[in-house]
Amino acid sequence: MKKLPFIASIAAAFILFSLAGYAQQTAKITNLLELEEGQYFADRDSAYLDPYYGLKKLIYGNRRFAENKSIKPRQTDADLKNNELGQKPFATIIGCADSRVPNEIIFDQGVGDLFITRTAGQVMAEASYGTIEYSSEVLNTKLIVVLGHESCGAVQAAMQLPENPPGHVVTLINAIKPASLVAKRANVGEEESLNLAIRQNVLEQVNLLRGLEPVLSRSFEKGNLLIVGAVYNLSTGEVEFLEETVTSLPKFAQNQEPAKAEK
Repeated sequence: MKKLPFIASIAAAFILFSLAGYAQQTAKITNLLELEEGQYFADRDSAYLDPYYGLKKLIYGNRRFAENKSIKPRQTDADLKNNELGQKPFATIIGCADSRVPNEIIFDQGVGDLFITRTAGQVMAEASYGTIEYSSEVLNTKLIVVLGHESCGAVQAAMQLPENPPGHVVTLINAIKPASLVAKRANVGEEESLNLAIRQNVLEQVNLLRGLEPVLSRSFEKGNLLIVGAVYNLSTGEVEFLEETVTSLPKFAQNQEPAKAEK
């Protein structure tokens, strides 16, 4: 399993998070996913069948939300009470439990669209893995998004490394600690360091899932399942998908130019 270029991404991430707001998507992602300027809609059925199209649906839905054009689909009383056909979510979101990041709202999706698991710092353990595998194997959801967010308290706690964290909070800190150490080695300001740790935490969690045996790793390698990372900006309402997690998807990775060897 090829790991994402965590350390190499530090310089680019520093530039990204030093900006006043996040660019919603990079030019490379826009080109690879064939995102259309001024487009706000993608068909739901196609999103369920094609995870690359599902990515577009999430991006367009977030575009509606960020620009105050939400349509709040499939959220009527009838939708909420209709359980006859079961569920067929087109994406699984692994998000932080932070109450400021309501997944259906920021992606402007409705009942039955998203399968969601949330913990502080989107830290995962056995129960999370089983939940995610259930969505993939039983619900046939082909897209997984690890969603971090600006000003994440769990990541901030890991950066501060308190001596006596209460109860099981230490498990969260230990899980995020590797990302915090990478950010600290970047030797930048406090705010930039936190933002780098948030991004790094998402990248490491994406890589963890891509290598998780036996279900997720094999589905990802075959191209049957997409696993990507993103960061939500509380200030702008925009979700920025992390370029390195999109360009390394099976459909796109084979078309990337090989890195030049250092002299």
